[in-house]
Amino acid sequence: MENIKVLVVDDSAFMRKLITDFLLEAPNIEVVGTARNGQDAIAKIKELKPHVVTLDVEMPVMNGLEALKRIMAEHPVPVVMLSSMTKEGADSTILAMQYGAVDFIAKPSGAISLDLYKIKNEIITKVLLASRANLQTFGKADIKKSTAVTFPKYSKIEVKELLRGQEKKKIVCIGTSTGGPRALQEVLTQLPETVAAPILIVQHMPKGFTNSLATRLDSLCKIHVKEAEDGEILKNGTAYIAPGGFHLKVTKIKDVPAIQIDESPARNGHRPSVDVMFESVSSLYDYEKIAVIMTGMGSDGREGLKQLRQSGYVKAVAESEETAVVFGMPKSVISAKLVDDVVPLNKIAKMIMKYVNGQGV
Repeated sequence: MENIKVLVVDDSAFMRKLITDFLLEAPNIEVVGTARNGQDAIAKIKELKPHVVTLDVEMPVMNGLEALKRIMAEHPVPVVMLSSMTKEGADSTILAMQYGAVDFIAKPSGAISLDLYKIKNEIITKVLLASRANLQTFGKADIKKSTAVTFPKYSKIEVKELLRGQEKKKIVCIGTSTGGPRALQEVLTQLPETVAAPILIVQHMPKGFTNSLATRLDSLCKIHVKEAEDGEILKNGTAYIAPGGFHLKVTKIKDVPAIQIDESPARNGHRPSVDVMFESVSSLYDYEKIAVIMTGMGSDGREGLKQLRQSGYVKAVAESEETAVVFGMPKSVISAKLVDDVVPLNKIAKMIMKYVNGQGV
């Protein structure tokens, strides 16, 4: 098997050396070069044709975000961003996900992290994963806001039929991981503000980044998007993103569904976990559930979806392989025969609205 060729981009010579040494510990990774800023990186990508690029966010001459836009427009290649765990770093990282980065790694202690060894295995794993990422759906258009879908207008008779299907309350649950921020933008910007359901979201992401993700999505969407808070009552037309490092569950406060956030043990290495969210939502027997699994590595969501499907009316939608950046999570639920629909990313919002509106019941 051909070695995975990696270009390491960082303005610090110390960081370039450290990251290179970590990657060279993997037997099937070859570091073909390094670059000290975005401008240098673009020239090296043309020359060396790497399979994966690790790209620092904060650099002189041309920073990581500007370089990423150029890379995705001129020479698309899987990019893993390295970011500091600051508010500015988080905001830049979320933008990078929208611009086409496959994944990101949070530096433990600032721009020059002397303790980078703590995340050595994460760096190796994410580079290996990025080398298998599907970039076919990435391009210049990803930098722009998604175009909203126009939903059909119904006659009075059709409205009555739809309302019959809405007698039972609905809840939408979305699980995603690698490639998820961009996928969430595609789906959530297509939902109308009148969507008659709350939306719970688990996006695998560490502490400090989910609030930036929620804030950005909220600025682009008709619905309200926020980082979930413990004890808040679920509202229709609002999407709640699990805070990084916490599980997202539902509980009832005076018989009204509300958010529960906790730091109970990680499930299969994940906190937040899609399995935990799905299992919690299965306790809402008076709700019809729409479950969505999108791009991501592994199988988080599969076991939870099994339990969810035993809890009453459930419709499950998985993202198809043609648009998933990483097909692991959707594939796991499709292979287990747990889904009703397998559709490309740009059709998921329509499927959600179809089931929220009571069609296909």
